[in-house]
Amino acid sequence: MDETTPRHLGRRSLLRAAVGAPAAVAVSSALWPGGVAQAAQPAGPVDPQDPRFTLAVLPDTQYLFDEGGSDPGPVRETLMFLLRKRREDNIVFLAHLGDVTEHGTDAEMRSADEVFRTIDGRLPYSVLAGNHDVSGDDQRGATPYLRTFGPDRFRRMPTYGGSSPDGYHSFHVLTGGGRQWLVLALDWRISERGLAWAQGVLDQHPTLPAILTTHEIASADEQGRAALSGYGDLLWNRLIRGNDQIFLTLNGHYWPCGRTTLTNDAGNPVHVHITNYQDRYYGGAGMLRYYRFDLARNVIDVETFSPWLLGQRPEQRSALQAEHVVLSGDVERFSVEIDFDRRFAAFAPPVVPPPRPPSAVLVPGTVAYWRFDAAGTSPGPDGSPVAPGTVARDLTGQGNDLRAERLHGSAPEVLTWSAEHHDGQPAHASLRFDGGKAPNRGAVLRTGPDAPINGMPFLDGYTIETFIKLPEPFTGDHAFMGILSWEGRAGDAGKTSGWSPEEPTCSLNLSGERFLQFVVYPKHTDADPTSWSHALPTGRWTHVAVVNDGRRTTVYVDGSPIARNASAESRGIATLGKPFVIGATQFALSYGHGFYGWVGDTRVVARALRPEQFLRN
Repeated sequence: MDETTPRHLGRRSLLRAAVGAPAAVAVSSALWPGGVAQAAQPAGPVDPQDPRFTLAVLPDTQYLFDEGGSDPGPVRETLMFLLRKRREDNIVFLAHLGDVTEHGTDAEMRSADEVFRTIDGRLPYSVLAGNHDVSGDDQRGATPYLRTFGPDRFRRMPTYGGSSPDGYHSFHVLTGGGRQWLVLALDWRISERGLAWAQGVLDQHPTLPAILTTHEIASADEQGRAALSGYGDLLWNRLIRGNDQIFLTLNGHYWPCGRTTLTNDAGNPVHVHITNYQDRYYGGAGMLRYYRFDLARNVIDVETFSPWLLGQRPEQRSALQAEHVVLSGDVERFSVEIDFDRRFAAFAPPVVPPPRPPSAVLVPGTVAYWRFDAAGTSPGPDGSPVAPGTVARDLTGQGNDLRAERLHGSAPEVLTWSAEHHDGQPAHASLRFDGGKAPNRGAVLRTGPDAPINGMPFLDGYTIETFIKLPEPFTGDHAFMGILSWEGRAGDAGKTSGWSPEEPTCSLNLSGERFLQFVVYPKHTDADPTSWSHALPTGRWTHVAVVNDGRRTTVYVDGSPIARNASAESRGIATLGKPFVIGATQFALSYGHGFYGWVGDTRVVARALRPEQFLRN
């Protein structure tokens, strides 16, 4: 970069080794034009299904490839580091942000060519031109850059999708976290032809989330607050803002580093990041940035470090070198929270399995199975009230039908039909409960007085499953609301231990901190083993399974066992022949409040199921 006065951003350093998590790769190399790149078998030591993968970013290396006195050693070490860490950190791709060299000469490009050959065929990558590599726009014709980093270099990479006719723009399709991602690597200055090509790539890959890389989009102030440059405005208005697929842009050129978030025409965020360390020690010291995608946590964790300096013995580093091993300022180490499914829903909605018929989930030993679609009841329109007396049939045919009932004279809106559902739920429907306090209100579904489930002791084990969703925002006081239970006082069952003789003999509840609580009074012992979960999320469906093997109980949340399980023996349930209830415990039936949230399919099985047998699968 030579168009701005160098500005030095204040910084701190944290001497911390880079750590990682696995990722993915793949895609055919269909040259552009020639159609849409298709997924191929993954190449290299990566896991394409792991929800955690890494995109590596290498910014301006121009001062290390300079005929006036270059040292490509730091860049070479960075590339070798990526090869060594590829499996461990699941590195799917490397993106260079331009200004590979200082003058763009044949000699400098030969030096860069030699260094990058160390990863050819071993790690897919893109290299784009910066203003020190080329001049003018993408219609400039042949250059040393194009001869070195043109289409011929990339065509054998499994991620390569193609290049523009002029050869200065390219795209790659990556596989990570079980899905494909598009990387657009654009030249220093794009022409009308280049814009048309880039739009064509997006149009031919309409369901792929896209990362746009180019040398210049934004610059930042000393506090790292970024804003579009004049050229960045052109890219924003002509390409980025109108293509909802583009959710992240990466550029170098300017320093200091910075970032901002813009809103596109679809009302969605676009994260704009500047990465450039040529103003730092030793021309940037081969500084590398990791973008660690974590689809399980809905976050991208970003960190910046120099593999070259990291590889030196700590006791041999000078103070200046030690300062630059790992950069930990707010624009070098941060996290970007992205609900990936929600952000990409408009162009790539999640693939939801179709509804499954009841016969597919009536495993041997099923005592009762209730669902709230047409297979299990007679649902009304989405959002309409559920009338008192509405029946949810027990689809096992064993007579454990549920009937709806409002509590405490509650309004009709306290229980409504809902089309919302967990993606893995057999039925694509649920019930929305609007229970609460001050005044107490709620609704329940309960079995009849002669239902077989009312008095079953489950001495050989049991599995109780349900799907729930808590509202976002989670407002009001809903402490210790019941989700489901058997009616009947523990005291009437002869139980003297526990919190209160008024407590139900078995119930699944939620505390004020949103901790899930399962408490059961075993059939033959005076005890109340209780299992506790972590705080459940709001605005997201959760699958809960309570599994008892005839001796002890394990509670699973989204297929994972919770930590605070009961350690005492817990055989059977001290049922008293009283109804099974969804939407509350017996406290609510008398003077308390009902559940606040959604409830989906619910199943009771008279044996312990394995996680792979749960309804969510």
